Order: sequence, then C-alpha cells, then structure tokens
Amino acid sequence: MINLESLKNRDFGLLVDELRDVRTLGLIAFGIIVLLVSWSGVKAIQTNYQLQKQISQLQQENEVQKLKNSNQQLKNEYYKSSQYLELSARQNFGLAAPGEKILIVPKEVALAHVSGVKAVDVISAVEKRADNHPFYQKNWQAWLDFFLHRSPAATVR
Repeated sequence: MINLESLKNRDFGLLVDELRDVRTLGLIAFGIIVLLVSWSGVKAIQTNYQLQKQISQLQQENEVQKLKNSNQQLKNEYYKSSQYLELSARQNFGLAAPGEKILIVPKEVALAHVSGVKAVDVISAVEKRADNHPFYQKNWQAWLDFFLHRSPAATVR
C-alpha cells in the first residue's frame, strides 16, 4: 500500500525542486516587477487625472471671478456716471432738472391711456390678485398659470 505521508512529501519535494530552478525564480521575479511597474503607472495616471481635474475646476472658477470683477467694474462706472446721479436724485429726493415740472398722475388716469385695457378692469384684477388665499392654493394656481401659458394678471380668482 501507498503511504499518504510519502505522497505528500513527494509533491512538496517536487515543488521545492521547481522553485530552486533559476528559470522559475526568474519568471516569478519578472512577474513581480511587471506588476509593480504596472501598478506604478496606474497610480501615476490616476494622479495626473485628479490634478488635471483640479486645474480645470480652478480655471473655471478663475474665469467666473474675472466675469464678476468686470461686471462690478461696469456697475462702478455706471454709479459714477451723471446719468445714475440724476436718476438717483429724481427717485430718492424728488428732484428735477432746472425748468422741469413734475406732474403727479392718478393711477386711474394713467391706466385709462393704456391700449386695449380699461382702468377699472386692471384695478379690479390687481385687487382680486391681492386676495388672502393660503400659500398652497396660490402656489397651485401659479403652476396652473405657468402650464396653461396664462399671464398671472389675466387670471381672475
């Protein structure tokens, strides 16, 4: 009969003999080196991708900030202009240019000269819009107006 212990020792002995062979050791070393180089390359590619993504994001943020700065410069120039100063003086202080007269027109008279709409209709529509419905009902009606392409002033509730 064959002893199991002797079979186990033979298989182990063959494996040890194969591992002592120079060609097998060389293949194992070559495989390990290939895996390490591949892993290093993958990590380098991943790092480059992450850095490129950060660079792109920072460039976009930089462009947005440049646009905000240019917009603010335009606003500052407008605020320095005589046109803005005159408009601000008219709105805030009720001032007018020399020789100019200010006329106060009642709402009904001004709305009577609007084409195609009677002043009473507009005033009643505005008053009806100022109703005391709950928020959810106003929200629902606003969505209906939006989807049915109705102007909010034209709807009567």
